[in-house]
Amino acid sequence: MNFELVTLDLAVAGHEKSDVLLMLLPASFKPGKNPLSTLIGKALKSGDLADKPTSLLDIYRPAGLACARLVLVQLGDAKAGNVRKGVQAAIALIKPAKPKQITLCFAQAPDDQALHVALTALAEASYVYATTLSKAEVRTIAHVKVGVPDSADLAAPFARTVAAVHGIELAKEWANRPANHATPTHLARAAQALAKSPRIKCEVLNHKDVHKLGMGAFMAVAQGSAEPLKFIELQYKGAPKTQAPVVLVGKGITFDSGGISIKPAAEMDEMKYDMCGAASVLGVFRALAELQPAINVVGLIPSCENLPSSRAVKPGDVVTSMSGQTIEILNTDAEGRLVLCDALTYAERFKPRAVLDIATLTGACVIALGGLRSGFFSTDEAMTAAVAKAGDSSQDLCWPMPLDDDYAEGLKSSFADVANVAGRPGGAITAAKFLQRFTGKYPWGHLDIAGSGWKSGSAKGATGRPVGLLLHYVLSFQTSAA
Repeated sequence: MNFELVTLDLAVAGHEKSDVLLMLLPASFKPGKNPLSTLIGKALKSGDLADKPTSLLDIYRPAGLACARLVLVQLGDAKAGNVRKGVQAAIALIKPAKPKQITLCFAQAPDDQALHVALTALAEASYVYATTLSKAEVRTIAHVKVGVPDSADLAAPFARTVAAVHGIELAKEWANRPANHATPTHLARAAQALAKSPRIKCEVLNHKDVHKLGMGAFMAVAQGSAEPLKFIELQYKGAPKTQAPVVLVGKGITFDSGGISIKPAAEMDEMKYDMCGAASVLGVFRALAELQPAINVVGLIPSCENLPSSRAVKPGDVVTSMSGQTIEILNTDAEGRLVLCDALTYAERFKPRAVLDIATLTGACVIALGGLRSGFFSTDEAMTAAVAKAGDSSQDLCWPMPLDDDYAEGLKSSFADVANVAGRPGGAITAAKFLQRFTGKYPWGHLDIAGSGWKSGSAKGATGRPVGLLLHYVLSFQTSAA
């Protein structure tokens, strides 16, 4: 799906030839004297277009207009939530007609956030997964012309949003694929494909490499599966070497059975989504390849399967991490923190300005926050503020969680330096406290996306989050460095 930004006022929009003209109307809209404005004014005056947010009016072959179909969308105060719901409702309405060309027109100039939300909502509502379906539904919308009263001021946020959409859709694609179509080897190939773009390099480490590095925690998780582990390193170099990079670490468990501490059978199929953190890192690099910003970013993806077998790690086993710290594995289903801790130690070699890990880490975070916000953990105030701002700007929301030292008490072990679990109470926090032990040499944050990374039930599928948040976050360093 291609996007094009153009300058359109309502007089010109009426002459736009398209399968559908979607008009986004804020409550403050005042009709002009052109044919389109006159039609909208009559619809509002008659009550055919209800005066409440997300109301729609669908008009086929409107007289005096060039479009085949006109859909008026009432936005109310035009806040992000209303924009998202209005656009999603409009796409759901027109989707059965299989339009190919859409003009999405803002009656009044949107701010950056409204533009971002409108385009991401349109992409989400029209998204179709097709990779493993023999007779898949096809996304028919091929071209979206985005009309605004003045396109010059919105060129940069438009480019950023389009790149985010492409990154989100790459993340959704890989997260939605079944585990046998998204193995660690497949993820490594996806990363290598990104390295065909300018300024991006990729290195893939195998078992021999990580063994030499001493990644005992990562190898322990991988040893139960016949699928070989992969440690994926992506680098985007858009700034001088003197500028320290931002490092993104994505959990890449391509299927999580729980290992010997096996999960219940119900909904275990959804554990293909345990690599949503890794998918989000791939999505960010897809966006960076398009934008080519003046920043340095590193992406690290420790990827493997977590399966039970005669070779699998057992509850009570003690392993040695890359940092030298020993870990008693009390629960093999707390494997994400084990692969992440070695990646966090590996991140030290880049002397990063900040490290942010992204993981579908704990069911406890789902209970705490549901699917609306990701849980965010950090003791670095500047990082906390920057991540929160990125979440608000992209409407990919997160919520700050505590990291009091007392939460680490339950991680004490009689047989190792630390245990990998601390019981059910505060499980998302104690998981973050475990990770924090491996991050003493740089500013660090942790996003738990167990609730936000995918949806269950009839809407089952990956969300592509938190690509939007991550992209806004890394791009904020470009602004500060300018």
